[in-house]
Amino acid sequence: MVNRCDNSSGSNAADISVEGNMNAKAGHMVNAMTVDVEDYFQVSAFEDQINRDQWDAWPCRVERNIDRILALFAEADIHATFFILGWIAQRYPEMVRRIADAGHEIASHGMFHRRVTQQDQTTFAADAYASRILLEDVSGRSVKGYRAPSYSIGRSTLWALDLLNESGYGYSSSVYPVRHDLYGMPEAPRFAFRLKAGGLIELPVTTCRIIGCQFPCGGGGFFRLYPYRLSRWAVHRVNVVDRQPAIFYFHPWELDPDQPRLRHINLKTRLRHYLNLSRMERRLKRLLVDFRWDRIDRVYPLEGFSCPVFSLSRRQDSDPIALPVSDRR
Repeated sequence: MVNRCDNSSGSNAADISVEGNMNAKAGHMVNAMTVDVEDYFQVSAFEDQINRDQWDAWPCRVERNIDRILALFAEADIHATFFILGWIAQRYPEMVRRIADAGHEIASHGMFHRRVTQQDQTTFAADAYASRILLEDVSGRSVKGYRAPSYSIGRSTLWALDLLNESGYGYSSSVYPVRHDLYGMPEAPRFAFRLKAGGLIELPVTTCRIIGCQFPCGGGGFFRLYPYRLSRWAVHRVNVVDRQPAIFYFHPWELDPDQPRLRHINLKTRLRHYLNLSRMERRLKRLLVDFRWDRIDRVYPLEGFSCPVFSLSRRQDSDPIALPVSDRR
């Protein structure tokens, strides 16, 4: 189970009853919709089966899936932030321009979908800078946002936030405050923070606190795993109880149940990648209607935006880390 429990939380079971009072458009909170633009063969779970030098041999399906997403967003009259892989932008520059011309925010997902934990600081800085410059050249728009592949900025790689700041970025959405075998920083704040005054803004993907336990509810495989009513309730709870916008994400390949299937992968990987792909588009349509959505840079305008500073002490990983008072929920 991917969660983090804390008995100090003020949550209680009675909070679950709020769904019965939800309106079609939950309240007036505007949430952030995001898309991680990579193709099905580029996910971290497949990197042991498909090397990066083999990517060109696999049939790309990202363009048709992006066009479908753009149509869904236009139908719902929303705008979103697209974190685009540099490798994709190099091969599909017209697609990137279509995204930008439709009014969506262009942001970076790095060049080659390498997790931060697999790079040293020099390599990471070069990758982040190169992807930003590429996306700006292709789209003709300023790029301020970055999302690390597989949410791989955590306790051991927080240095990446300073390097992103130095590379010209304004914010990151790369920390997931959960415990997971591939990523996660469960001790991190659940909502926007900086590591130091004037530092880069980090916008963690959304989690929900229920009876002292922290659960992921920001999209991806968890959105396909949970019943839709549970996901809807969790986003509503973040809006109403925490009084915070939710940050939701998904991938283009999650709307593509006909994508080529890898055969020699373990059961856990198979379930994570392929579970409920055929239901994803229907659930996403409901989510777009049930809540208000916009681009990250409009939900969190960088100029004048204030958020708490989260200080990490120099302790061993096994030692507890105190969250700022504003994030003890």
